[in-house]
Amino acid sequence: MSKKYLLHAKYTSSGVEALLKKGGSVRKAAIEKMMNDAGGKLEAFYYTLNPDEAYLILELPDDVSAAALSLHTDSTGKADVDMIALLTPEQIDEAAKKVIHYIAPGQ
Repeated sequence: MSKKYLLHAKYTSSGVEALLKKGGSVRKAAIEKMMNDAGGKLEAFYYTLNPDEAYLILELPDDVSAAALSLHTDSTGKADVDMIALLTPEQIDEAAKKVIHYIAPGQ
């Protein structure tokens, strides 16, 4: 079963400079190829009004693939990446039913 992730990319100044030179569509095509290579799929790709931010919804086979993608992207120095695992409402329902014995700090 594939997992979904929200990727928040914050471009560095050199990343924004490259984006200005080549445009957003070229970037999207590069991400689509990377996702295919990783056995995943790009579901959505959006830039924000802040010129240095993009949000992507990705589908990847597993957490290891997500970590690999994050590591390789961060290593370029062109963008800082936050990779966030996404859960469905049904998964939250399942989590809410699990019994967890938690003691808060100071109790």
